[in-house]
Amino acid sequence: MAGKKHSSLDRVLGRLDTFDSVSLANLVQRLARERGLFEEIFNTLQEGVLVIRDDGVIEYGNAAAHRLIGLGDDELAGQTLWRLMPGLRPSLDEGSAGAALPVIAREFELTYPEPRTVRLSMVPIRGEGRGAARRFVVILNDITREKRTTEQRIEDERTSSVLLLAAGVAHELGNPLNSLTIHLQLIERKLKKLKASKDADSLAESLRVCRGEVTRLDGIISNFLEAIRPHPPDLAETNLPDVLAEVLRFQQREFADRGVVVEAETPAALPAVMADRNQLKQVFFNLTKNALEAMPPGGKLKIKSHADDDSVFLLFGDSGAGIKPEDIARIFQPYHTTKPGGHGLGLMIVQRIMREHGGQVGLESKEGRGTIVTLQFPRKDRRVRLLRS
Repeated sequence: MAGKKHSSLDRVLGRLDTFDSVSLANLVQRLARERGLFEEIFNTLQEGVLVIRDDGVIEYGNAAAHRLIGLGDDELAGQTLWRLMPGLRPSLDEGSAGAALPVIAREFELTYPEPRTVRLSMVPIRGEGRGAARRFVVILNDITREKRTTEQRIEDERTSSVLLLAAGVAHELGNPLNSLTIHLQLIERKLKKLKASKDADSLAESLRVCRGEVTRLDGIISNFLEAIRPHPPDLAETNLPDVLAEVLRFQQREFADRGVVVEAETPAALPAVMADRNQLKQVFFNLTKNALEAMPPGGKLKIKSHADDDSVFLLFGDSGAGIKPEDIARIFQPYHTTKPGGHGLGLMIVQRIMREHGGQVGLESKEGRGTIVTLQFPRKDRRVRLLRS
């Protein structure tokens, strides 16, 4: 149909010298309407569309292309694509007139007007007749969200694998601990049958210490498995300040021993969220424990909160040594730790729990100044509105 229309237009253009002024005016109006229709169609597309010459000069760009590149209607035409996107220029000098022109596809990063990942496809349009200028149609797809989703899925799969391995190791450690407990009980029974003596008393004390340490290790493994074993949160209406106050009361003695001051500004009127109370305790405990270990005696932990129309925020700021820039990118990775004796699972568990609650974790740090961790929770009323819509 397009070919027939094109041939019909060719016939009309071939008889222009026979047209009177009225016929020419009608033809111009018809062409203007068709051009307006095609522009309207192109401007409804979510993909950016550019038409460029082989030297990179932009002849046309639709509305989506203007948004992606960050230039207005009067600024894009006449620009050179290679200047707007340095390092993107492909080799367009391949092939003779009869050879196939290249079709190009690649991904690149845009930093203006905002950071984006864009997939570019460039398809040649062969001009009519010899010597006609070569043009290319450039399709720009914003794949920022797609790439983030893919990266998050890969990270989640890697995290799940690590957690599964860690859970297996912890479970296997439980078996010899059970065996040790049984044998220590047998030794204790035999020891009670011996006559009282100084050596017997010394052995009984050593036995008591061993049993205490085995019990402590068993508790550590149980808590570890509870923390990392993925299971869906049991969501219920939750007041964040109440849960936080409970965790801080539990750690009060530890903070006092280290001489760390805790200042919590969390108004009781903070909007409610849908959360699993026990999992939130794990999140708060991990963050306060990290802050405590990052600060010298006499440090200060500040906890603040605020809310907007969509979210509730909790900010944990410590006065510790901060995190080195090279460690920031890996801070949520499993088994990456900057603390002697650390296992590198605390922040990863925090991130996993927050994701399962529909929330996010943010981190800012300056060496020598301290670290701020921001927890963002969806408001309960906002979650309901989103589900209904």
